[in-house]
Amino acid sequence: MAEREIVFLVARALDGTIAKRGAVPWRIAADLRRFRQLTMGRPMVMGRKTFDSLPGLLPGRRHLVLTRQPGWRAPGAEAVHTVEAALAACGAGEDIAVIGGAEIFALFAPLATRMEITEVQEATDGEVRMPAPGSEWQEVAREQHPAAGGWPPFAFVTWRRRADAGPGRAAGDAA
Repeated sequence: MAEREIVFLVARALDGTIAKRGAVPWRIAADLRRFRQLTMGRPMVMGRKTFDSLPGLLPGRRHLVLTRQPGWRAPGAEAVHTVEAALAACGAGEDIAVIGGAEIFALFAPLATRMEITEVQEATDGEVRMPAPGSEWQEVAREQHPAAGGWPPFAFVTWRRRADAGPGRAAGDAA
């Protein structure tokens, strides 16, 4: 059985900002299209604040909400309370999209196999930040886009965990 991919999808400014005033600070059309393409048909794992920031349920995707609130419920969402429960809720070997926020990215960091980052080329000065990929990651693709529609230039950047950098494997997956 093929190893499952645990893919981080995030828009991140040069200063690490991923959210400002409780929301993603950019609405770059190409980024939204790419997000849809990369998450369609996959379970998406997110924190409660990220779920609350969505415009509603996103069609064609499962919404797994990792929360510390034991009684939390929302129509169309599945509440989970641990990383292990989120992984178990997905089929064995099923690819998973982790979409935020910062605490959820930190919890899944040891298991992530790929990052799809929209690198927004500005310093946004938001209150929620995510560190840049470290030495355990290798950039494997970059697609540069110019400023347009009032938004700054950006790049779609794909990172893969280096083979020699540790697990990057979900609990229960074949070694």
